[in-house]
Amino acid sequence: MGSIRTWSLAVIAGVLVVAVMHQSSTAQADSLRGGHSATAAPAAGAVAANAPQVTGLPDFSGLVERNGPSVVNISVIEKRQTGAAVNNLGNGDDPLSQFFRQFQMQPQDMPPERGIGSGFIVSSDGYILTNAHVVDDASKVTVKLTDRREFTAKVIGVDRRSDVALIKIAATGLPAVHCGDPQKIKPGQWVVAIGSPFGFTNTVTAGVISATARALPGENNYVPFIQTDAAVNPGNSGGPLFNMRGQVIGINSQIYSRTGGFMGMSFAIPIDIALNVKDQLERTGKVRRSRIGVEVQDVNQQLAESFGLGIPHGALISGVDPKGPGARAGLKPGDVITSVNGRRIDRSLDLPTIIAALPPGSAARLGIWRDHKSTQIDVRTVLLQDQSMRLASGNGAGDGGKLGVAVRSLNPDEQRQLHTRGHLVIESVTGPALTAGLQAGDVVLGVNGQSVDTISQLKSAVAHSGHNVALLIQRDNAQIYVPVDVG
Repeated sequence: MGSIRTWSLAVIAGVLVVAVMHQSSTAQADSLRGGHSATAAPAAGAVAANAPQVTGLPDFSGLVERNGPSVVNISVIEKRQTGAAVNNLGNGDDPLSQFFRQFQMQPQDMPPERGIGSGFIVSSDGYILTNAHVVDDASKVTVKLTDRREFTAKVIGVDRRSDVALIKIAATGLPAVHCGDPQKIKPGQWVVAIGSPFGFTNTVTAGVISATARALPGENNYVPFIQTDAAVNPGNSGGPLFNMRGQVIGINSQIYSRTGGFMGMSFAIPIDIALNVKDQLERTGKVRRSRIGVEVQDVNQQLAESFGLGIPHGALISGVDPKGPGARAGLKPGDVITSVNGRRIDRSLDLPTIIAALPPGSAARLGIWRDHKSTQIDVRTVLLQDQSMRLASGNGAGDGGKLGVAVRSLNPDEQRQLHTRGHLVIESVTGPALTAGLQAGDVVLGVNGQSVDTISQLKSAVAHSGHNVALLIQRDNAQIYVPVDVG
């Protein structure tokens, strides 16, 4: 049996050798005749097109090993509530207020609250960046390093508008982070977050940049947030967000959540904005920002068509502080700011971010789209105070025609009572106006950038508009443009 099996294998091997030699000679003959093989190699372009665009997953261990020691854990003891604050708890009729009244709880009975957060070392002599909401109103701040040394930190300054705080510990020779350029980041790039979620120090999570220049409601309208899906939870606040080069590009600040925990959306303050705040806090203990005294909103497709802008971009002025620098320079509602000192304004959030970064008193050249053409206006910034422009709303007979609104004129007493310069108030809405979100009580100020004071002016302006009408109204202490599709 063994000899038969050996003989069979030898025969099969011989057949294969003959077949290979025949195939080789055929290919050589085709080559000599200038022919092409039936199995020609694919073109280089086809190979490149089919090549994988992502190869493998990154290894973050080296990044974490080098930069982990620069990340700190921060624990705080908040200041005790004042007597007035505690006594106010007993002023209501709810069960909690009755509890406080019954037991007459005093300030000394209220235990101080404790909190945790993260931070990172920005200089070897002990300066640390974190979030303002981590250390604000703290009576004691303790910083713990990765080598388990602990220090009591001094709060150098807190800036609530950006949610950035600078603290310092008495130490030298500390490992400081390196900072990158947030202007160069792109959605889809890998990022790493290091912090102390729920007190678990030096926890590493990773994800990608989901979006840039996100606007969030609240005081932080001067911050174009970086959105990521790196897991961030309570305790991560103030920790660094790294790019793949090991450079800090942001400070983890907020999460979007319906449960209080991570739901796939976290937001970081760009490091360039944080460093600007840090430098000012280190020098003076406070932050000075500029303003030009305008209220702005985004330009959508309908508004762009109304103003003849083409592609939607820029910051549409919806309100001007009559005593502000913008008014003195000649800015008016309906102007679209497209650039500041040559820097393009793509969305409305870009404008306050760029203006606020200028020193008060700076000259700014604004690119303006007005009356379907471009122009430039020079304005000098002033110091931004912690107070906003007040523009009151009204409470609403003529027919607004195809716009779908019924309006009436305001008398001088009503204008004074409403603190408005408008002359027309909406009493009811139907059709296009209702679809667009107009409401009874809105004060009509203008149409497509032109002021309207009478019902006839309103009708004429709407009649001479295209199928999109940009209606400037006053509502809830603000002026906004509402695009209405009138067909």
